[in-house]
Amino acid sequence: MSRLKRIHLLHTNDLHSHLDQAGKIYTQVDLLQKQFEEKGEPHFLLDIGDHMDRFRLETEGTDGRVNRALLERTGYDMVTFGNNELLTFSKEQLGMLYDDAPFSVVSTNVFDVNGVERPDWIVPYEWKDAGGIRVCFLAATIPYPRVYEMMGWQVKNPFAILGQTVESLRNQADIIVLLSHLGLGNDRKLAEQIDGIDIIIGAHTHHLLEKAEKVRNTYLAAAGKFGQAVGQVTVFYDETTRSVQDVTACCHDLAGQVPDESINLLIRRYKERAEQNLAQPVARLEESLTVDWNAESPFANLLADSIRDWVGADVALVNSGQLLCDLPKGTVTLEMIHQTCPHPINPVLVEISGRDLKNALEESLLSEFQQKPIRGFGFRGEILGTLSVSGIEVRFDPKRKPYQKITSIRFGEKGEWKEEETYLVGMIDMFIFGAGYLSLKNARLIKYFLPEFLRDLLAYQLKKPVAVERCKERRFFKAGN
Repeated sequence: MSRLKRIHLLHTNDLHSHLDQAGKIYTQVDLLQKQFEEKGEPHFLLDIGDHMDRFRLETEGTDGRVNRALLERTGYDMVTFGNNELLTFSKEQLGMLYDDAPFSVVSTNVFDVNGVERPDWIVPYEWKDAGGIRVCFLAATIPYPRVYEMMGWQVKNPFAILGQTVESLRNQADIIVLLSHLGLGNDRKLAEQIDGIDIIIGAHTHHLLEKAEKVRNTYLAAAGKFGQAVGQVTVFYDETTRSVQDVTACCHDLAGQVPDESINLLIRRYKERAEQNLAQPVARLEESLTVDWNAESPFANLLADSIRDWVGADVALVNSGQLLCDLPKGTVTLEMIHQTCPHPINPVLVEISGRDLKNALEESLLSEFQQKPIRGFGFRGEILGTLSVSGIEVRFDPKRKPYQKITSIRFGEKGEWKEEETYLVGMIDMFIFGAGYLSLKNARLIKYFLPEFLRDLLAYQLKKPVAVERCKERRFFKAGN
């Protein structure tokens, strides 16, 4: 006669510092854990990465300490990295957050940049005893090799290293669970290509699976994004045959859940600390700097100038939608700069053809591009806006047909634009990923600037009075003006 035992895996993913959901997560997790404990059923609480996002004041102003405190207070057993953790926090900052954590930090494919060692606070896999059943937890993060290396990491091919690790551990484990910040497509491929993974709990592509998806002998689960749900995987394990008999999964919607007040109090305390840390004055403005998403504006010009100066380019391009509000007259603080430019987006230096450059400038004059919503790629704003430029003058006739509006482009000392010429351009990493203006994806990447965010460049630029005056100079001229 078989003896079935139930093991529960509660999980969250891609919170992206939507801290308003943290109290609801705590309430839901606490409720479920009490039910499991009453029945004597083992359970574990897991986060699958991108818990932290620097768009949030509390995260930015405490270097992620608020997130670490929430993970600890909620009682997580283990977490893994999302790309947000690895790309927007230094290795030293992550070590400070995780070194003495009461939960395990698991990653099978993340190494120091030498590709051999890991910091002591990262484990390649974690063993848990579930009432005599040996559960092995592995984890993997999506690779962005060139960028991670600049942050001091080597993130190895997950398919190769997971295949090797699963093969070496399978005979020692009753159940193997993968915490995957790789995206749903990769999760399905892993299930197809690697034998021996019982469960993959996913993240990165913000997908929510209402029930377990079975691919060959592997079950997939995921809980969406932004803390809107808590996922629950239940494993039915036959202790007689020593095998997984079934897996079920569901997501508990938190829309109607009551947030735990102690969690809200914790967040308020960290917000006060963040506000104190970001109250540092940066500059004083004699008049406000305004931004317009649909037309040229001084503040967006300042941002373009800051990129050009920082990367040493002939020209710079940035979408005005990166700036979410004006900077008022008076003292400007770090918090105010974060408020207007919260995106974890970095500057890059590229080489691009005149043809592709002009195509992007033409698109920036079209309302369908200016009003285009953007999601992901580090962008935390609303719409693309128009292109702001530095180092060039653009003359155009708004009455002409799309992609034929520009009558001339002039590059300072380089003179008139040439279609086949190549230009050194400073822009933002979002563009090389194909977000916004597709022709900019054709650019050849020369240098990625890390760990600087756009707001760091703004803070530096605002300290220069000549730069604040220069941003008022027009760069776009309508026919007849």
